[in-house]
This record gives sequence, C-alpha cells and structure tokens, in this order.
Amino acid sequence: MIIGYDDNDDASIYKINDDIAVIESLDFFPPIVDDPYTFGLIAATNSISDIYAMGGTPTTALNILCIKNGIDDNVVHSILQGGYDKAYEAGITIAGGHTINGEELLYGLSVSGLVNPKKIMSNNNSKIGDVLIHTKNIGIGIITTALKANQVDKKLNDTICKQMSTLNKYAFEIVSKYNIHSITDITGFSLIGHSFEMAKASNVSFNIYSKNVNMYEDAIQFANMGMIPAGDYRNKESTKEYVAIEGSIDEAVVDVLYSPETSGGLLISIDKKDADICLSELKNNNITASIIGNVAPLNEKYIHIF
Repeated sequence: MIIGYDDNDDASIYKINDDIAVIESLDFFPPIVDDPYTFGLIAATNSISDIYAMGGTPTTALNILCIKNGIDDNVVHSILQGGYDKAYEAGITIAGGHTINGEELLYGLSVSGLVNPKKIMSNNNSKIGDVLIHTKNIGIGIITTALKANQVDKKLNDTICKQMSTLNKYAFEIVSKYNIHSITDITGFSLIGHSFEMAKASNVSFNIYSKNVNMYEDAIQFANMGMIPAGDYRNKESTKEYVAIEGSIDEAVVDVLYSPETSGGLLISIDKKDADICLSELKNNNITASIIGNVAPLNEKYIHIF
C-alpha cells in the first residue's frame, strides 16, 4: 500500500509494480435532485472525481444501489442510465455491481483507476510559496437545502446540476501539465475542511482570500435567509481549532465557505511560476477557476481566511 487513509487523502493506492499502481475509491449518497437520470449523472461524477485527485485515470467501476421499497423500476433504470452515461464519458467500463432493498434510495460507484507510481498526486506536499487554484463554484450544499424548501428556480437548479455532473477530468488534464505539489477535490467537508486537510498534511498554513473564491451569489442569499445544512455546522465544528478568520467577513460568506459540496471542484497547490498560465488555460477552456490564496509557513492555525 502506497497511500491509505493516514492523511485523509482522496483514495487508496496499491502498487502493483514499478510502472503500475491501482487507485481505489467508493462513494454513494441519497438523491439531492428530483430527476433520477440527473441524480445518476451527479452520483457517478462525484464517485469518479477522487481518481483524478490522485493523478490517475479511471478504468472500471461497480454500481452500488440501495432501492427504496416500492420505488418504480423506471426510476431505477434512469438512475443507472445516468451513471452509465457519465462513466462512458470518463472512459470507464461499469463491470457490474450490487443492489439491495432498503428504506432509503442510495446510489454511487466503487471506482478503480491506474496511475504510474512516480506520478501519484496527493494532498500532503504543498510547498511554501505555492499558489492555490480552485475550480468550480461553491455553495451547493446551501442551494440544495433551499431546493428542498422549494426556493430554487429552474434556471439555478439547471446550473448547479450541470456543475455537479461536470467531470473534473477536463480540469485535471490541464493542471496536470504543470508543477503541482498537492491536489484534492472539494466535497462534503467543504472548501475550508478540505483545505485544512491539505494544509495539515503538508504542515503549512493556507491563506485563503474569500473575495477571490467563486461562490454562487444565490447561496449567499439563502445563507442570509438561514437555509444552512447540518453539514455546514459539522464542518465548522470539526475545524474550529485550526481556522482563523482575519478581519470582518460577512457571516453568510463564511457559511458558503463551509458549505458541503457535492461533486465539487479541485483545489490545487501549484508552483507560483506556473499559476498564472495554468489559470489562463483553464479559463480558455471554459472551466470556472480562480486563484484563491497561497501557502505560507505554519502560523498558529492551518487556515487563515481573509
């Protein structure tokens, strides 16, 4: 085993020989949108993401499905079709899976990938002076909470569904050309939670500039209305000893920074000399991205939010 779970990395890696290592990851969750096909797309996209975050190429996957008692067969078929279509886009073969019956509908994938052991990327090698690049917008957890309260219009719903079902493959293919020291994907622990994991594993501090973070304005508005998911509070509680808020930042913005993300973007710790050209290439390929901060010597807290 090359990488296990010591640093809360995104997946486990087992070395086969000097040229091949296998990446293993698994994720599943209940529906966060009403349309079953879209749910399948999102769940598969989310499950595949960890392979890219380790520097690998996804190859095969197994379906994981819990069918809620009494659910229509057409719904199940639509979910599986969404998962299949997204796996096909990623170049993955779905080789089977396992299904059970239960009280809650759940779907996801167990995904395998391949990587050269010399080209593995992890979350524990950020260097002082690195620049932090983040892709996609944040605020999904807050928006999906508002969705449950029927406060989200079709345009916003379509926007977040498109983001959640966009593979990180395309961003990874670009950033992997450059001198990356650490990388992770942003999911349930939020931008701040995953930033903390990366900073702690690298024994450095991250300076994060909230005004530079791409976040949904609607998420800020919903946060001001009090539509905060439980995961938001858990993320704050689990990192409160390690995060410093420097200066005056609107509480709703802080809420969005802690929002649990589904199928979120990548956080990249990249050599400063490569940051601007990498960001330009991402944007030229219509990938939402921004420079959100930098890596500094460890200074009391792992995360400093400005």
